[in-house]
Amino acid sequence: MARIAAPCPPCRSAVSCGFPVPRQRPALLGLSVAAGLLLLLLLAGPRRWASPPRDGRRNERYVARMEELAATDTEDPSLSYGVVVDCGSSGSRVFVYVWPPHNGHPHDLLDIRQMRDRGSRPVVMKVKPGISAAAATPERATAYLRPLLRYAAAHVPAGKHKETPLYVLCTAGMRLLPDRLQAAILENLVKNVPLEFDFLFSESHAEVISGKQEGVYAWIGINFVLGRFDHEDEEAAVVTVALGDQVESLVRKRTVGILDMGGASLQIAYEVPGSGAFSSPQQEEAAKSLLAEFNLGCDVQHTGHVYRVYVNTFLGFGGNFARQRYEELVLNQTYAHNRLHSQKTGLSPETPFLDPCLPVGLEDTVTRGSKTLNSEFYGFSEFFYCTEDVLRLGGHYSARAFISAAQEYCSQSWEVLTQRFQSGLYSAHADEHRLKYQCFKSAWMYQVLHQGFHFPLDYPSLHTAQLVYDREVQWTLGAILYKTRFLPLRDLRQESSRQAHTSWLRLSFVYNHYLFFACILVVGLAIVLYLLRLRRIHRRQLDLLWLDKVVLLPPGQGDLP
Repeated sequence: MARIAAPCPPCRSAVSCGFPVPRQRPALLGLSVAAGLLLLLLLAGPRRWASPPRDGRRNERYVARMEELAATDTEDPSLSYGVVVDCGSSGSRVFVYVWPPHNGHPHDLLDIRQMRDRGSRPVVMKVKPGISAAAATPERATAYLRPLLRYAAAHVPAGKHKETPLYVLCTAGMRLLPDRLQAAILENLVKNVPLEFDFLFSESHAEVISGKQEGVYAWIGINFVLGRFDHEDEEAAVVTVALGDQVESLVRKRTVGILDMGGASLQIAYEVPGSGAFSSPQQEEAAKSLLAEFNLGCDVQHTGHVYRVYVNTFLGFGGNFARQRYEELVLNQTYAHNRLHSQKTGLSPETPFLDPCLPVGLEDTVTRGSKTLNSEFYGFSEFFYCTEDVLRLGGHYSARAFISAAQEYCSQSWEVLTQRFQSGLYSAHADEHRLKYQCFKSAWMYQVLHQGFHFPLDYPSLHTAQLVYDREVQWTLGAILYKTRFLPLRDLRQESSRQAHTSWLRLSFVYNHYLFFACILVVGLAIVLYLLRLRRIHRRQLDLLWLDKVVLLPPGQGDLP
């Protein structure tokens, strides 16, 4: 047990919480190497620009977005549903998605949207802590998810449960557990969830996804919401993409990159338009390991939705885990200093060790455990919370404004910050945990962006967001889009089968009417012949019956007198 306190205001200027520093911190070396590979890949693809979209098209999209905000019509039998549970490191959330029948075009994706209740609120629910807390008692994993699944079951029409896929996808918190504990938790879910719920759920629907998958899903989600998978020539920005062995390059909408920071991990993902030249086989191999190429379309024969995405994940670089590692560093340094100078700093409230990333006047207790890019980026999760919940700077990111607001926050006393919180000056999502660690997380986000990923301080195209077009963007949307991508093809094949069957019937009984009448004539003749034969048999039986009743007289008795 160790005591932590913020430095006094006069001492604060002598200790930095990680804002503008002259050199890169060693802890971010992995991010720096990844950024170098990213930059090399990004510079490989040619780009061209087209004219801006017409106003009519903008109006159509505006109307479509407004319709998305209406309550879901659960009385519509044509709607399909899907449930995704995001089992994160600090908590789990269930999302219910809904989509109408596919429009019949093989190149288009399903129109998946988040379900809205009768009050037009998104259907989503969260519980804490993360599912990894069940590591010691994996037999309670189903009980942990039960409130989330009951919530989803109450919103999906009962008649749709058996055809509604359920996906339980676990992220960084579970990835940190040993394989045997991961397997035990998943085994409990696969065995017991179907006993209580009628959702379409099997062993393949419960998994611990890799950081690479999580990054790809997040990338799919934001680009889908932004309409970047709708390949239309009238859009403003397009990119020329070379894929595999194709002779002709594709020209389609330019996608956006994503930055996603959770509690335990950090992801970055960005489309790579073409293959670049590498200085060594080792560099080429390293770059290939960071690429994900996949077909988002419903038919593997069509390459219009094949994407090559650079994606990297950094386990332990999430906001909460970064704070834990930072505390470990400070504790180790303090204990080493104590041994050298025979001091007891941090062991009592009277002699706490000083943490420049805590608000002035706050004490905390720690338990020690065993080149410019030509594109847009969107930052989610912690990137948004860190800029919006307290600093109220969510949206377009400005490094100068962020630094100024963060430093002003870090200079305030804990008493002032709690007064502001109680006065409602912060976001409704802000809580005491956010207030305590906002200063550290601001510094961490700054270091990740500008020292780790080397975003220039004047980078103009970075946005932090939670809602895009009034839709909450989560990697779970990308996950269900990817996992249901073949459903349109199945529907199209069923429709083709029905059409073929209908065509055959029309050919047999409408256009070939002579055959139809011939069949009727044969059946009629068969019936007449059967009735005639039946009549003959009936007469023969009557004759035999009459003969049986005739009495034969003795000779002579029949003569007349």
